Amino acid sequence: MSDTIDPPTREEPALPGNEHELEPKPDFMPRYPGSGRLKDKVAIVTGSDSGIGRAVAVLFAREGADVAILYLNEHEDAQDTKKAVEAEGRRAICIPGDLGDRDFCFKATQQVVDTFGRLDILVNNAGEQHPDEKIEDITEQQLRRTFQTNIFSMFFMVQAAMPHLKEGAAIVNCTSETMYKGAPILLDYSATKGAITAFTRSLAKNLVEQGIRVNGVAPGPIWTPLNPFGGQPADKIPEFGKSTPMKRPGQPNEVAPSFLFLACEDSSYMTGQVLHPDGGNTTSS
Repeated sequence: MSDTIDPPTREEPALPGNEHELEPKPDFMPRYPGSGRLKDKVAIVTGSDSGIGRAVAVLFAREGADVAILYLNEHEDAQDTKKAVEAEGRRAICIPGDLGDRDFCFKATQQVVDTFGRLDILVNNAGEQHPDEKIEDITEQQLRRTFQTNIFSMFFMVQAAMPHLKEGAAIVNCTSETMYKGAPILLDYSATKGAITAFTRSLAKNLVEQGIRVNGVAPGPIWTPLNPFGGQPADKIPEFGKSTPMKRPGQPNEVAPSFLFLACEDSSYMTGQVLHPDGGNTTSS
């Protein structure tokens, strides 16, 4: 790990959380047969050990892609994702490490290319959040760490991927409904998601002449390990997602198709756009 990066904050020691310990289990399996929309493509999906990232990895595999599973330290979850990808008949590798470390991002990306021979899709999904009722409670370490994980990592991963991405490649970044609605107890997290949306739109224009599309997905409240393992106050979990117009949290396999659409040729005339699988939340604000 580089000396220039901040170590993980221990303010919520259960984070990032383990899906195999979560009850009820999130729904991550694809809901429909594959149609070869990513046949023989290679994708990196960050944070794909669990949650939305796992659902994206398995759906991409069902559609024909080999997948690199980048994650922090949830080894059992990552192996479960690998098995699910392989059950779809595709190859997978697990690469643990800190995406806030630029050196790791470059080494991991090179490992993917060395293993699979190419790189076609980059999904920047990994993120962290730490709830605080007051802005005064946000420590300098937490602030630096949240930006490092949520937005610095995207710069690093794109920089690492660029030598390998060809015309027709796709980058999909995970932003959040909090960028649009705000979140009073997630000030630093929401700020990073605003940065991600601006980064997505700007990078789309930067890369359009190279034939590389860049889009984003802004999920609402989705049932993943992130919130129940410390990303939200414990007393708020029983009501998690119930304030949406659909009156429930979403499942990871309800978000993954947005990533698939933006990664495949179905969205060939779209760049700099953001999709909103959020139960109607942003339309009701």
